Amino acid sequence: MIKIRWHGHACFEISNDVTIVTDPHDGSSIGIKPPAVKADIILISHNHYDHNKVWMVEKEGSEKVEGGDREIHGIKIRSVKAYHDKEKGSMRGEITIFVFTVEGITFCHLGDLGHVLDDEKVKEIGNVDILFIPVGGVFTIDGEEALEICRKIQPKVIVPMHYKISGLSLPIERVDDFMAHVEGEYPVRHVANEIEIEKEDLPSSEEIWIFTL
Repeated sequence: MIKIRWHGHACFEISNDVTIVTDPHDGSSIGIKPPAVKADIILISHNHYDHNKVWMVEKEGSEKVEGGDREIHGIKIRSVKAYHDKEKGSMRGEITIFVFTVEGITFCHLGDLGHVLDDEKVKEIGNVDILFIPVGGVFTIDGEEALEICRKIQPKVIVPMHYKISGLSLPIERVDDFMAHVEGEYPVRHVANEIEIEKEDLPSSEEIWIFTL
């Protein structure tokens, strides 16, 4: 059994016997609650202040991953390089997309992706069960671009992230913009703050899971 829990912004906790945390923030600097979790593996997509607060979630023995291909605690992690903007990183630099598999479920976290992925990058990412995708625009792809990427990757589950929620101080769009673009294309499931799943629980066709704090 795997637990998936959202800590706001791009920070997710994926855990069974091993706890993985993606892009931890400190809460206070962006206006929301800090993540309440300690990680065995910490994935950092890029070194911006709202994604790299390792100290918030680290414990003795925590492993930080910022790139490269690794196997930690039996979990294989692949890194795919992409950009934080549409100008090949000249505005905001590179980011790392992480692809990792836990209990047979393959996750992909797109970090602060700032451009539509080309076919070569989609092939490099490979098959994905659960896709964490930014949708808030401004600093990342927007709702329309996110939909285009979802159509390319074709994951079983689409999880929007990095969008405006109550208290968040960043000037990005709410999830509504993305939802307006995908209306009628995918069924939507509201899963509150966390969900526990096994591989056989994955939907047979694509759907969107909306997490809330």
